[in-house]
Amino acid sequence: MKEPDGATPLDPDEKEGLLFPHIDTRDELDQMEQVNIQQGLMWLGRKTVSVKNLLSDSFVRELHQKLFGSVWKWAGTYRHTEKNIGIAAEQISVQIRLLMDDAQFWVQASTYAPKELALRFHHRLVSIHAFPNGNGRHSRIMADALLTKILDARPVDWSGQRINKECDVRSEYIAALQQADKGDYHLLLKLYG
Repeated sequence: MKEPDGATPLDPDEKEGLLFPHIDTRDELDQMEQVNIQQGLMWLGRKTVSVKNLLSDSFVRELHQKLFGSVWKWAGTYRHTEKNIGIAAEQISVQIRLLMDDAQFWVQASTYAPKELALRFHHRLVSIHAFPNGNGRHSRIMADALLTKILDARPVDWSGQRINKECDVRSEYIAALQQADKGDYHLLLKLYG
């Protein structure tokens, strides 16, 4: 299965977790995941959350499970394998908790404007790369939930599905994340702020 530029390759054990073994193309997988994501978004839309609830390790895992659990056995479970991006697997739980604590502080102290706060949160979450698959989509949805449910702001316009496909929109998004890796959020804010 050919992965789009910047996508995380799955190792054989993770591929074993696919609940639909007949799927053998990226398009088929994307379609199955998109149906599951829509179900997860409906769940999220009905969910009432506090800052402390949304910005928690358990919510990060629960949301991932709701978004991908009908497609992957391991949905909602932090990865145990090393990837071409992200932190070491054994550091995921610690780094998630640190990010949640930081984000709770940012919200309570109004450290950043809502969009900047959500974009910084998204960048940190996606850079941790907590799950074997779906990290970008999950972190964008988490950032939007933070905006809409906690900060009373509009969600980010992530340019729809095109961000998940190989195209200029995805290339710009990846470039903005790579700049943010160096502490420079200007491109991310320019594209999505």
